[in-house]
Amino acid sequence: MPITQFGPRERALVEPARRAVLATIDPAGRPRLVPICFVLDPREPLLVTPLDDKPKAGDDPLDLARVRDIRARPEVAVLVDRWSEDWTRLAWLRLAGTARILDPGDAPGGVIGALRAKYPQYATHRLEARPLIAISITRGTSWGALDGPPDGEDEPG
Repeated sequence: MPITQFGPRERALVEPARRAVLATIDPAGRPRLVPICFVLDPREPLLVTPLDDKPKAGDDPLDLARVRDIRARPEVAVLVDRWSEDWTRLAWLRLAGTARILDPGDAPGGVIGALRAKYPQYATHRLEARPLIAISITRGTSWGALDGPPDGEDEPG
């Protein structure tokens, strides 16, 4: 049975995760899903994802559909999961929260460095000059072996 909380076990699944899926609601009320890179603030239940330099449909990051969705309806969800062929290690965590768009330069202390430490690909991205999405987590619903190894560590290869 799923549980609803966001404590140390949930953090243990989220913090090392390399990707998550952000869900916003489009103007027609349908869910819109997009994979994200992110970091979790160590001091509070806050997840931050950049509007980075990876190619996008347009040049203006503030014109992205997820940004428009958040500005119209800031309630979002984020899904983090761990897959394993050993189904005793499966786990997922669905986070509910309120998102806001942070202007360039308004990142919480240490977030840009944490993003670059977690994702070396960001070494050449202009994260300081780009907006960020900050999600204040209000609840987490989880299932499975949250305490298992980070995603992929138990897989052959």
